[in-house]
Amino acid sequence: MIEKLKKLKIGKVISKPSMSDYTTYKVGGCALALVIPDNLECLIKLLKFIKENNIKYKVLGNGSNVIFSDTLYDGIIIKLSKLDDLKINDTIVTVGSGYNLVRLSYKTAKLGLTGLEFASGIPGTVGGAIFMNAGAYKSDMGYIVSEVYVIDDNLNIKTIYNKDMDFHYRTSFLKNNPNYICIGAKIVLKHGDRDTILSIIEDRKQRRLISQPLEYPSAGSVFRNPVDDYAGRLIESIGYKGKSINGATVSEKHANFIINTGGATSSDIKKLINEIKKNVYEKYNIELILEQEIVE
Repeated sequence: MIEKLKKLKIGKVISKPSMSDYTTYKVGGCALALVIPDNLECLIKLLKFIKENNIKYKVLGNGSNVIFSDTLYDGIIIKLSKLDDLKINDTIVTVGSGYNLVRLSYKTAKLGLTGLEFASGIPGTVGGAIFMNAGAYKSDMGYIVSEVYVIDDNLNIKTIYNKDMDFHYRTSFLKNNPNYICIGAKIVLKHGDRDTILSIIEDRKQRRLISQPLEYPSAGSVFRNPVDDYAGRLIESIGYKGKSINGATVSEKHANFIINTGGATSSDIKKLINEIKKNVYEKYNIELILEQEIVE
């Protein structure tokens, strides 16, 4: 399969990549292959090959919200890093799905455009952020994305408008229809004061440094916040702050973060997640919903 992929001449092909090198948790086994298509045409060619040969696949952004199994992922990982075109016309931002979200937040802020301040600390790609409707500070992608460009099941390029994206708390049409692949989006921002926008971003950055364990590998918030409550508070109240299974540890800084303090496996993280869910449910009758995606 690797040789056939290379013969397609569609971009970089890596055989048996360790997913610990491509995820922010720094855990996971190998995949059969990882492909970085050179452009949209190459991506469509790759998807055609995958469908014709009935091969399992997964599109991966920055790997900042996923937990790969310790065993082999028997499929192809697709990274859309090369789909990173950016055009800014007044307040309209047209951007490829592989563009880094933090970078985009800072770039638009320096142009005096407001609306993406919430994203300045979300270490994902535009495509990944749209897929899970990433958000913070009472805002999310659903507030600013007007159009999403996708490849559908039949490998046709389509536009999905905001009203049809079904954006809700940490979910979207794409999350519920994983065969649709985000290749780009149109984002609508507003004019604002450059210095004020940058000041907000800097203030939030300092707050994150104080309140979040950014010095360790993690995948951000583990659970969604229940209605009118906080997952971190619930986890702390059951005595799990600092709880560790090998190298997988509930952060002392923020109980809704599991960090890899060294040597953690995917199994350790998943075991800790399941223990937390079980104990919170037993004490409060609240079913914590996992915000991170488990990939087997």
